[in-house]
Amino acid sequence: MILSIIAYLSIVLFLGISVYKAYQFAGMPFHGRMDLYPVPKEKGYEHGGSYYEETAWWSKPHEVSHMREIIEMLKEIIFIKKLFENQRPFWWISYALHLGIYLIMAWTILLVIGAMFELNGILVAADSSSILGLLVFYLSIVTGYIGLALGALGSGMLFLRRAFDNTLKKYTTPQEYFNLLLIFVALITGIFTWGNDLSFGYAREVTGNLVTFTPFVADGLLTLHVVLVGIMLTYIPISKMSHYVGKYFTFHKVLWDNNPNLKGSGVEQQVKNAASFRPTTSWSAPHIKPPVAPEK
Repeated sequence: MILSIIAYLSIVLFLGISVYKAYQFAGMPFHGRMDLYPVPKEKGYEHGGSYYEETAWWSKPHEVSHMREIIEMLKEIIFIKKLFENQRPFWWISYALHLGIYLIMAWTILLVIGAMFELNGILVAADSSSILGLLVFYLSIVTGYIGLALGALGSGMLFLRRAFDNTLKKYTTPQEYFNLLLIFVALITGIFTWGNDLSFGYAREVTGNLVTFTPFVADGLLTLHVVLVGIMLTYIPISKMSHYVGKYFTFHKVLWDNNPNLKGSGVEQQVKNAASFRPTTSWSAPHIKPPVAPEK
């Protein structure tokens, strides 16, 4: 029962803290506006253009394509495009980790679907008479084994790269080593926990128990794995690894935010609010005035 509580609580904390982080990002002060080109949502993006290049642009309709913006954002989120273009040798191991995580997410969803199928009498096995049962069975095997292998390989290689690369280790903090080590250990225990079960039947059984809130018996290795995954899920959104929450704001609200600052517009009001912003903490830079204590 304790393991079930750990699993439920870690999932709730992961989702809750992630939503709270997004709320914090959304409420941050207006960013410094810079004209960075090209902007995917602007007409003429394929030529590196922007509406600022048109004559009397302020008198014309501001045409945008949010679909192009979404496509560019997905390229970065799914394929880590910028790292591929600028740091190709580093991209291979970083993408191994990220792709492994994506596949493990898909595997987890498939385990839930498979567990629900079996609870409703649909066999998920190689000899299943159901096409859906066969599909879930083989997809679970592919995503599970490849995901666990790539995730463990990527996190382990990134840890070693940061530890032994003379340039990277100068900028790597102890927290970053801990982040990679935590992911690596959680995935390695997962490989040893589920590795002997080539069909992932036991994994679906445990998932079914969690879905139906049924206590289950676990050996020491499964207990360690569940605890580590619970710690990882709770820790990720409060660490630097929460960048998955900030992707939207980094691209849509900062890098590609060039909505025109016209008189009377919402952007103008945001700029005025940002100009009146005063820090609540002190800073040594001379151009930032420290907060003034209220008079008693």
